[in-house]
Amino acid sequence: MTSEAQKRANEKWKAANKEKQKIYRYRSQAKKFINEFASQDDLLELRKMIDDKFNKMEE
Repeated sequence: MTSEAQKRANEKWKAANKEKQKIYRYRSQAKKFINEFASQDDLLELRKMIDDKFNKMEE
């Protein structure tokens, strides 16, 4: 069981780190989609998107 102090600390962290939470949630959803639902066509499309993103980052 979680103590009241730990619950307050968790809520404080969540309030201060909303952007991190959003990123963690999106990353988790992407992994779940890839591992459980993606077809070969989906994976090829994602690969192209990732390659494009890498190329933009290198510019």
